[in-house]
Parts: sequence; C-alpha cells; structure tokens
Amino acid sequence: MAAATESSPLSAPGSGTRLPTLRTTKRSPGPLEVNTVAFGPCAVRQVLLNSATGPPDRSTIGEESRSRSGVPLQEKSVITSTIETARGVFAPGHLGELTQVVDFALVDAVLEETGRREKRLRLLPSRVAVYFVLALALFEHCSYRTVWSKLTAALTPLALVRPAVSSLTRARRRVGAAPVRRLFETLAGPVARRGQAGSFYRGLRTVAVDGTLLHTPDDETLTWRFPKRAGEGLEFGYPLLRLLALVECGTRALIAAAFGPESEGELPYAKRLLTALDKTMLLLADAAFDGNEFLDAVHQSGARFLVRSGARRVPTPAEHLGDGSYIARIGYGVLRVLLPVRVIEATLTVTLADGTVRTEQWRLITNLLDPVRYPAIELVELYHRRWQAETTYFSIKATMLDGRVLRSRSIDGLDQEVYALLTVYQALIRAGDDALTGRPEVPMERISFTVLLAAATDTVTAGHGIFPGTLVDLVGTIGHAALGNLLPAHRRQRVKARTRKNPTSKYGPNAGQHPQKAQNYTVRTTIAFFDHGLNSRSQR
Repeated sequence: MAAATESSPLSAPGSGTRLPTLRTTKRSPGPLEVNTVAFGPCAVRQVLLNSATGPPDRSTIGEESRSRSGVPLQEKSVITSTIETARGVFAPGHLGELTQVVDFALVDAVLEETGRREKRLRLLPSRVAVYFVLALALFEHCSYRTVWSKLTAALTPLALVRPAVSSLTRARRRVGAAPVRRLFETLAGPVARRGQAGSFYRGLRTVAVDGTLLHTPDDETLTWRFPKRAGEGLEFGYPLLRLLALVECGTRALIAAAFGPESEGELPYAKRLLTALDKTMLLLADAAFDGNEFLDAVHQSGARFLVRSGARRVPTPAEHLGDGSYIARIGYGVLRVLLPVRVIEATLTVTLADGTVRTEQWRLITNLLDPVRYPAIELVELYHRRWQAETTYFSIKATMLDGRVLRSRSIDGLDQEVYALLTVYQALIRAGDDALTGRPEVPMERISFTVLLAAATDTVTAGHGIFPGTLVDLVGTIGHAALGNLLPAHRRQRVKARTRKNPTSKYGPNAGQHPQKAQNYTVRTTIAFFDHGLNSRSQR
C-alpha cells in the first residue's frame, strides 16, 4: 500500500483563505487505483484508471468490479481544483469571477465612504451583505436562502453559518441603498476603445437615452410613492417605477441612470443624466426627448444630439442644404437664445418578404450642422443604433428579472435592488468587454448577454475565480464562455407588428396589424422635404 500524503491549509494572498487540498490514499497498484479522497471531515472513494500501466484489460476490470460491488465499473476522470476565498465570516461575500470586477477593496471603500461599515465584526459583515444583495440580482428567481446556498455551495469545508431569512433581511436593511448606488456610479461609464466598431461615428462616441418601466410590489409601503395607473374610478396593474439610462451604443454599457415614480415623465429623469455627457458624445433619442429646453441643455454640455422629432413641431427652414436637409431655429418663446439645428426629413420605404410595401415619414433634428462631414443619409441610418437602449432594457427586464416583479417592499430596499441590478448588469458588460481584449476584430454586439449571465452564475456556485490567478488573463471563465458562443456576425433585418402583452400598456391592441409573424424586410431611404408637414404617428 502506498503511503498517504496530506497537505496543510494554505493562506491566500491578502485576506483570502485556500481551502484544504485533497488527501489521497492509493491502493491496489496496477490497472486501477482506488483512491480514498478526504475533503474536510468527508471521505469519498473513487476508482481511477492508472495510465502508467497502459490500457487495462476490460474483462479484468469487469471481474474486479463485479467482485466488489456487483455492477460493472465505468472508467472515470477526476478533476480537482483549489478554491480561494476571503477569510472566516467574510468567505460568503463574493460574486464568483465577477468579484474581480466588483472586488473586495472597492466594496470596502464604498462602505467606508457611505458610513455603512460595521462597528463590530458580525457573523454577517457589511461586505458580505453587499455581495448578498448583488447575488440577489444575479439570481432573481431564487429565495434568500437559495441565494445564500449558492454563495456557499463550494465552501462547505469551512462549516459556515446559515443565517435565517430574518437575519439576511436585517443585513440588507443595515447596509441600505447608498453603498450599492456608489458601486454602480463607480462601475458605470463607457467601455468601448477609441474607434471601436459600432460605438463611434466619425470620431464621436454614440450614446442613447430611453426609458422603461419596472413593476413593484403592490404594497402600501410603496404605493404612496409609486402609485398605480388609474382610470376614472379604477386603479389597475402593479405600481410602476420609471427607469432611464444613458447607454453606450455598440457595447450596451451603462453610463448613467436615474429612476423614480412613473408619474414624473421621462424628461425630468433625462435631465439628471446630462452631467454624464461631454463633447466627445453624440446622443441619440426618440421623439419623447424632443423638448426645446432639453435639447438646449444637451447642446450646452458640449455634446451633439440626433433626436427624432414629432409632428407637433413645425420648423421653419432658414437655409436649404445640398444633401436635402435644412437649417432651422428652435426655442421660440422658450429659450432666451434660439438654438440653430439641422432638420433631416426622409421617407422610408419598407418592403416585406411577402411583397407588402409600406412607407414611413421621419424627421430628425441635430446640432451637427455640417452636411459635408455628416451627410443626411448617414445620420438616418445611424439613428437606428438608438435601439441599443431597448436591447439593454430587454437584458435587464427579460434576461435578469425574467419579467418578474421587483422583490423589495420598502423604498430604500427598492432603490437598493434597482442599483444592484444595474451594478451586476454593468459588471457583466465589463466582463464581456474584457473577453474581447485579444479579439479586436469581434464587435461587442456578438457577445450574448444570456451566456454572460449563465457563466457568471456558474462561477458563483462553483466559487471559481474569486481571486485572480497567478497568470494575467482578462478572459476568464465568463469570457471563454462568451467567445465560445458568439452571436451570428450578420443578422437578418426582421420586423413584426408590436405585441401588447401587458394589459396596462399605453399601446393599442395589434389585432389585425401586419405582419403577425416576423418577416425579413428591406428598406430604402429617400431624403425629402415635407411641404405639408409631418404626418402624426399612431400609438402602435
């Protein structure tokens, strides 16, 4: 019998702890090795193929296995790994490989800055509570105890405490929303490298702003601030939270965000995001942001804008330009100094695969006044990037939340939960961007957010990548998963009539609208001048 070997626990760099390595006892030399593997107090017997003696005689293996257990023995591969995590009661505080993005030093710094660090060491330290809040955003479909079990699944040899749900609730309340908000503000920002495809237009970083609605619990502790929609004598639906985000096109990274009750409208929240704009950016927005004061504020920030205009605006041409656009001035009766803008009017002819043809009128307003450097036809095509904001909201609402109502039942808890969603989303985007560091030819749009989320949750459960490895590797497990499941390089243009699934939606039913099933289409753009104004858009 071979001598048993055992290694003692090692300490990881900084505040980390390396779990005990496996203790292995080898027996029965020859074609097979029967190992007794001890991990803490537990022991598991494993049968391994001894590759040093060459391929074994399968008949011999069968006879030996039947003599021991009565069933044929299968060949096995055993893979062991070392898990490094924080020491003691801090061990459950992690996000798997995302901990390298939201690292311990950052969490400790925001706790110190916001005054939420514990005065005495608890079984649930503030750092662990922050990571638990972030893990709730990763596992929105899971209960408190299930999320805690996922954080500690790979740490069973440490014999960690399993707190009650009430203890986890109090830990959330003790930490509050302020540290999570600072985490988001620290991680938020553009990630695209200068000139990266899909994120820049003629040297300007393209960003988009738009709003969406999240459902909050129907609870009296919330409805005073987040009221339901109401008719003449009837309230209906869940209370709604309005979220606005400034999104970097191409990468879908969050630059800034603001949220609050639905009743305030989109423009007041959008004005809170103006400080995130600078002269290197080109803002894309839909007709909801076609306000004189808002556009003037964007212009004063130094940023450029390209905004769709509504039919209520009737600009007067001051000068017609060679590409079919014209110069006008806006802000009569509102602005002290009129704002010169360039107006681009176009007719879009959409041809569906079944031969159906329809036309749409578009009017765009921009402060890019040079028609030579910024041709009108390019700007019309560029405006489509605005849908990156819609893709971002789909990732948060459908992929992360899976259409669920937010779980928090207090105002501070709701703020904390939304900032946690935004923080985790941004951390995943940064992980995806890191994966492309060595693959600059691959656009960020080919990175699947669903794959990023699934890979990240796997690393949490496995306790993998909490500390960076000895080799500098920006890709990691999450990055390798994303690169191994890239989205198609070329996507078909497809269109479908809007589907109203929410009965409280502002959009009308789409019964009878065409097409009911998604179809490929082609589009032809013609720059025009609408002598009789712009047709009103229906609420589709």
